Amino acid sequence: MSILIRKALKEDMPAVLLLIKELAVYEKEPDAVKIDSETLIEEGFGENPLFFCFVAEVEGKVVGIALTYFVFSTWKGRTLHLEDLIVTEKMRGTGVGMALYKRVMEFGKEEGVSQVKWIVLDWNTPSIDFYEKTGAVMDKNWYIAAMDNEKLTAFLEK
Repeated sequence: MSILIRKALKEDMPAVLLLIKELAVYEKEPDAVKIDSETLIEEGFGENPLFFCFVAEVEGKVVGIALTYFVFSTWKGRTLHLEDLIVTEKMRGTGVGMALYKRVMEFGKEEGVSQVKWIVLDWNTPSIDFYEKTGAVMDKNWYIAAMDNEKLTAFLEK
């Protein structure tokens, strides 16, 4: 099986969105995805793209993605954040995930980042095992804080 890892194109965004929705189902949040292909195109391919995406192709079909963006750490400097690494269920265990993961790490190195960071759900033991086998460290000392639009509005109206 030949796996092609390449930079995503605008034309790939419908396939990328399908994988994002597949991940939402896997993460027990099937109704959480609120974006569409047009949003991905607008935000990822404009003058100042908010993300960079790699796709994994097998036999001309997108079967995985890695979506990343840069952030700044006050302690470490420029950081690459891996938002999602998704491989369609039937292709898991075939090397597609590792090929995407390696490309993200290469991209981070090429861009001179001080670190690559990402978040893993505590119950997702297959992913945790995968990452730990590569040398990644799982830091269990931090909580993730967030405010969705509804909570943000309520806070600002107080």
